[in-house]
Amino acid sequence: MGALRTPRETWIDAGLSALASGGVDAVRVETLAKALGVTKGGFYGYFTDREALLTAMLDTWEREAVDKVLAEVARADGTVLDKARLAGHLTFSSDRLLPIDLAIRDWARRDSAVAERLRRVDNRRMDLLRDAIGTICPDPDEVEARSLLAFCTAIGSHFLAADHAGRTREEVIARAGDLILNPPTGA
Repeated sequence: MGALRTPRETWIDAGLSALASGGVDAVRVETLAKALGVTKGGFYGYFTDREALLTAMLDTWEREAVDKVLAEVARADGTVLDKARLAGHLTFSSDRLLPIDLAIRDWARRDSAVAERLRRVDNRRMDLLRDAIGTICPDPDEVEARSLLAFCTAIGSHFLAADHAGRTREEVIARAGDLILNPPTGA
């Protein structure tokens, strides 16, 4: 009986973990094999090279960060705005997805193909926000601005180190969400 191979998904997950903790330069076949306690020979049964692994990692991230999130949102109860909040929560507060997303954003600054993939993912996320905010706001310019603010808040809050004078970060983010996702005054 032959030795069991390390599953393809295990290599991808190890790559995503390395990406999240150390950036794209930390994704090295030999390092992943060592972390998995296997030889790197099994890697080449699934991937032709490191680039093939990186592509598979991006595919997995896109499926998890968009397709699975949107599927879960579609199954959820609540208004379209509740669903937009849920999508943000699932994506940007997850112990798995958030660090990967942030690492991919950093990687995209140096790799145009990754930047294009990120643009596609972000456009799908923005479409969800536009649809949701469009239910409470008839002005397309305001819908776009609110969608941008919501997305920037979701991402940017992870980079901001400011204090909030007697309020928790969570309280301030919740209030910002209310301002962005509630109907305009006078509407």
